[in-house]
Amino acid sequence: MEGAVFASVEMRRSDLRFPLPTDFRRRLQGNEVKALRRRGKYLIADLSSGESLISHLGMTGRFTVRAAAGTSRPGDFYNAGSVDPAHDHVSFLMRRPSGQCRIDYNDPRRFGFMDIEPTGSLDKSRHFAGMGPEPMSPDFTPEALGAGLSGRSAPIKAALLDQGVVAGLGNIYVCEALFRSKISPRRQARNLSPAKTAQLCRTIREVLAEAIEAGGSTLRDFAAADGAPGIFQDRFQVYGRDLEPCPRCGSPIRRLVQSGRSTFYCAACQR
Repeated sequence: MEGAVFASVEMRRSDLRFPLPTDFRRRLQGNEVKALRRRGKYLIADLSSGESLISHLGMTGRFTVRAAAGTSRPGDFYNAGSVDPAHDHVSFLMRRPSGQCRIDYNDPRRFGFMDIEPTGSLDKSRHFAGMGPEPMSPDFTPEALGAGLSGRSAPIKAALLDQGVVAGLGNIYVCEALFRSKISPRRQARNLSPAKTAQLCRTIREVLAEAIEAGGSTLRDFAAADGAPGIFQDRFQVYGRDLEPCPRCGSPIRRLVQSGRSTFYCAACQR
């Protein structure tokens, strides 16, 4: 999308999780995508108009790149999953000097959403104000993590899923990082020692780096930009492995529900 212009925008409904922005089509058509980036779990397309298109995929959203009629296909999806076109809610026809392509936003459950905000004040917008540091950035330090956890009586598992503590961490990677750090998901966040906080900060980075190298984790419908599934799920040590032996001590992996999310851990190893 970088360097491409929105030639046309098709909306098949007026809302996703939330209503689409006012004048959505007019504010996109004719504008060039100057840059494409990410913050937390959001995708951000900076536009030549001085505004940015903000997208969140929710649980089942995906963007699919398709060739427009009479143009070359932009890339082959060599392991593509089936996508029901009935759930293509928004389509962008993108124009580049090399030709055109269509990008469809498909979302069966419509948990995703889109918004448009001024680029210069994104950090102050309702989506990003108060968001914690990126876990792979220099701002994510043991001191920053410790400050985010300080005074919190919530379990460490729930605290790490709070985007105000650290941006973008999901359920799978929190479970794996806590296991590698030998920290019980039940432990109160405020009771983490400075040494354990430093270890957890380091482990979060390691788990995410491995997951990125493996192309992510495919459990149901996730696919990478080229259509391939991720393979990090083959390296899970605890997630989804309830009742299987712990790879470290052999005790059975346990599952519990915290804040509506499944937590997988070893009660013998994690304290």
